[in-house]
Amino acid sequence: MVYYERAKDLLSNLDELDGMFQHDPASISGRLRVDMPVGFAKKMVIPHLPTFLQQYPGIELELSSSDRLVDVIREGFDCVVRVGALKDSGLIARPLGKLTQINCASPDYLARFGYPQSLEDLADHALIHYASTLGVRPPGFEVMIDGAVRWVKTGGILTVNSTETYQAACIAGLGIIQVPRTGVREALRAGDLIEILPQYRAEPLPVSLIYPHRRNLSRRVNLFMEWLGGLMKAYVD
Repeated sequence: MVYYERAKDLLSNLDELDGMFQHDPASISGRLRVDMPVGFAKKMVIPHLPTFLQQYPGIELELSSSDRLVDVIREGFDCVVRVGALKDSGLIARPLGKLTQINCASPDYLARFGYPQSLEDLADHALIHYASTLGVRPPGFEVMIDGAVRWVKTGGILTVNSTETYQAACIAGLGIIQVPRTGVREALRAGDLIEILPQYRAEPLPVSLIYPHRRNLSRRVNLFMEWLGGLMKAYVD
C-alpha cells in the first residue's frame, strides 16, 4: 500500500511538470499530507481551507491534526506545522512568525480565588499544566523578565496533553492557563475567559513549517506552504 501511494505521488509530480508550463491551477494534482496541532487547524487553517481547495481542486489533502510530535519521514508527511521551540531533527524549518501568549482564567475561578496582581500572588493560585507527554510536568508559570525566562512556582493538580482540553479545563474554572492569544479570541469575546497579569507574559511561541530535505519539492507542496505562510501573517507577530 505504501509503494502504491508513493507511485501515485510520483505520477502526480510528472503531471505537475506538464502543468507548470501551462500555468493552470487545475493541473496541480496529487496527494498532500500535512500535520498540525488541533487548535491551529481548527481555528486558523480550516476556516480558510475551502478557498485553497477551490483554487486547486486536483489536490487530495490528507490533514492530520494532533498534539503529538509525528515522525515526518516515517509517517510520510510532506510538511508539518510545529508550534514551540524546535529540536534539531535534521529537517528543514521555515519560520512563520511568533504567537503572543497571554494568561487567562475563567470568571468563576476569579470569583472564587480573586485576581492575582503580582507574581507573588500566584503562590495562592492553581495553574493548569500542559505537557505533550504526561508524567513530565512543566516547572510552573512562565514569564519573560528583561529578556530572560523565569519560572514561578504555583499550585495546581491538573496536567493535560491536549490543547482543546487545556482551554476547556480553564473555562471550567480549574485554574490559570498560558495560551496563544489567537487561540482564545472567541472565549475572550464571549466572556468565558478573562486575561490576567498582562504585564507578565510567557515568551512568544515560534511557529514553523518543517519538511524533509528534498532536492525538488512538488509544486503542490510549495503552493500549500506559500499559502499557509500568507495566511499566518494575520495571526503572528
